[in-house]
Amino acid sequence: DPGFYQLKKDGRFYRDWKKWGHGRVDLNLALVQSCDTYFYELAHRMGVDKMHDFLARFGFGQRTGLDVAESLRGILPSTDWKKMAVGEPWYTGDSLNASIGQGFMLATPLQLATATAVLANRGVWLQPRLMQRIVEHSDATVQDIGGRELKPLEDVALADPENWQRIIAAMEEVVHGQRGTAKRISKGIDYKIAGKTGTAQVVGIKQDEEYDVETVAERNQDHALFIAFAPVQEPSIALVVIVENGGGGGSTAAPVARLVLDAWMQDGDMADG
Repeated sequence: DPGFYQLKKDGRFYRDWKKWGHGRVDLNLALVQSCDTYFYELAHRMGVDKMHDFLARFGFGQRTGLDVAESLRGILPSTDWKKMAVGEPWYTGDSLNASIGQGFMLATPLQLATATAVLANRGVWLQPRLMQRIVEHSDATVQDIGGRELKPLEDVALADPENWQRIIAAMEEVVHGQRGTAKRISKGIDYKIAGKTGTAQVVGIKQDEEYDVETVAERNQDHALFIAFAPVQEPSIALVVIVENGGGGGSTAAPVARLVLDAWMQDGDMADG
C-alpha cells in the first residue's frame, strides 16, 4: 500500500487515510489499521454483486428491527440497483467506493449494530427490538420476550468457520494491539473488546485537494464511528457509536463506546442477560 490505489496508471487516485501508505498489508493488518487500499483491491477482485449478496445476509439493505417502525432500509448497491435507481451501468470505481462504505452505500446505526451482533454470534441471528416485555394490568400477566430468538434472515454459515475467528481476532487487536486504531481505550481494562473504527466522509474531496479539518466547516467534518462487542469470548453486548462531525472513530467514538461497555460489564444482571 503506497497510500493510494489506481485502476489505471494515469487514472484517478483512490486515497488511503495514511497518505504515505501502510506498506505490505494482509487482511489482519488491513482491519487493525483500517487500510483503505487493501479493500479497494479486494473490491476490484470481487465485484459489487458478490459484496451485495454477502452483506445482505447481515441485514444491510433491509429493515431488520422487529418493533422499530421508523427503521430504514439504507442502500446496499448492486449492478441491478444502480441500473434501476440511477439509470446507469455499474463501474469498477463504484465498487471501490462501496468497499469502504462510501459512494452509493448507506447503512443505518441499527443495521451496523445488528451486523455486529451477527458477527459476535458467529452467524447466529437475533432480531433487534425495543420492547423487552408485555405486562397486562388486569391480571399482572407478564410476557417476557427478552430472550427470544427472532430471525428475519437465515443464520450466516461460512464455508470455513475459522474465518469468524480470524475476523474477530483482528477486531480484538484493533483495541488491544499495539497498532490498533482504538488501542487508547484498552488502558486499564479487565475484559476484552472486539471493535472496528470508522470515519464517514461528509463532503467530497477533489483529486487535487486534501482534507484539512482546520479549514472545513464543522457541519462538513467527518463523522466518527465505532462498532464493538464484548466480552470477546462470551459476548453479551454489541453496539455502534456515531459522533456526528466528530472526526476519527478511534479518538472520538471509541472512548464513548468504552464508557457504555464499562457500565454494562459492571452491572452483573445486564452482563449475564
